[in-house]
Amino acid sequence: MRLIDTHTHLYLEQFDDGREEMIQRALESGVEQFFLPNIDSSSITRMLELEEAWPGRCFAMMGLHPCSVKENFEEELAIVRDWLDERPFCAVGEIGIDLYWDKTFFEQQKEAFLLQVEWAKELGIPIVIHSREATDILIDLVEKAKDERLKGVFHCFSGTETQARRIIELDFFLGIGGVVTFKNAGLDQVMENISLEHVVLETDSPYLAPVPKRGKRNESAYVRLVAEKLAAIKGVPFREVAEVTTRNAESLFPVAATAGGAGRTARK
Repeated sequence: MRLIDTHTHLYLEQFDDGREEMIQRALESGVEQFFLPNIDSSSITRMLELEEAWPGRCFAMMGLHPCSVKENFEEELAIVRDWLDERPFCAVGEIGIDLYWDKTFFEQQKEAFLLQVEWAKELGIPIVIHSREATDILIDLVEKAKDERLKGVFHCFSGTETQARRIIELDFFLGIGGVVTFKNAGLDQVMENISLEHVVLETDSPYLAPVPKRGKRNESAYVRLVAEKLAAIKGVPFREVAEVTTRNAESLFPVAATAGGAGRTARK
């Protein structure tokens, strides 16, 4: 049984005290591939170094995180575009709108999101959407931008069943992580009525560790805890959750399928 962590920040300094061991724990738990969302220009070097160190295992995205959209966002976007022209990436991400921390740059966040959506369509790669306090806004924006070229995932989905069904109608995936294990989040009730065919697994590590690790540093091995929770919610075997969500991840990120065999042994 093979699992994929479709959203993990393994390159961050929170893992500097044991990154190799953390990745080995994930591999031993059946988590065989790791998709790395970019944040801004400050994270690119570390992200690409990790991808190079773990060929066939780690795959980099390129994008500008909404929390990094500030006065200089056009300069940051220019760097993103240069990298997208320089080499292939598995996705444009993570991109989106975050109105939880600061609403000052809402219009700029929207502008940056829509521009990066167009880049993804041009390049034929998916988008990975960060949505915090802005899910309905982003669904509306994706609905307007949607064509046959646009696909992706709403990362860290924690919304309502109505929102989930609108996202599914767009042929986007729901990125499900540790929040589904939180007692009062309500996501478990939403997922009772949503088919696994629309789900990919993620951790967003080092953030949002699932129960019983909540409050601690999250890591990719804990994808297994998310899969186990979904199996319990849906009343299906763990193997089914693993097989369906891995197939979905391979559909979203074709490189996961093409690198799957080599990735099991690859290590620089």
